[in-house]
Amino acid sequence: FVHKVVVGAWETLAMSVLGTALAALVGLALAIPASRLYEHDGAPLRALTRWLLNALRSIPELVWASLLLISAGLGPFAGTLALAFHSAGVLGRLFAEAIENAPPGPGEALRRLGVGRLAVVAYATLPQVLPQLMSYTLYRWENNIRAAAVLGVVGAGGLGQLLSFHMGLFHMNKTATILAAMLLMVACVDALSFAARRWLTR
Repeated sequence: FVHKVVVGAWETLAMSVLGTALAALVGLALAIPASRLYEHDGAPLRALTRWLLNALRSIPELVWASLLLISAGLGPFAGTLALAFHSAGVLGRLFAEAIENAPPGPGEALRRLGVGRLAVVAYATLPQVLPQLMSYTLYRWENNIRAAAVLGVVGAGGLGQLLSFHMGLFHMNKTATILAAMLLMVACVDALSFAARRWLTR
């Protein structure tokens, strides 16, 4: 049984890591068109991409998981996608705000030289806000490790699925072991993420 708990914890951790990584990539891809890089930037796709980000984050992870279980089937794949969809909306909005609040000087200097929008983002804006984006991503990972543990209750794998099964059978000793594993895993991830965010923002 302890081996099952370890495997379930590994699944939960993998779901949170992959889901957060996918969310960060999609969120960044959507944050760039959702941002005004300078005061008079037209940003024609800003309203549409912000609406999409709001739609993604307005649907909770459990609802995403329940919908994706129909198409992706039972297991951690559906849970990973559920975390990615919801977190992409959250991170995309935070990334867009960080990009818009970046100091405009370096970008303005490149624009005066005729550099295109994407190059300005890559060489002027992102280097300034990268520590902030990493900090947001790590903080979201802390939230996703908790969400991943809960998503298993609807059949998305990991510790939550074990918890749901043994609670349903009133195996209280095994339920307590699973809960202890959840607490230990969340505490370790929180400590690691907090230390990394402190290092990035010092």
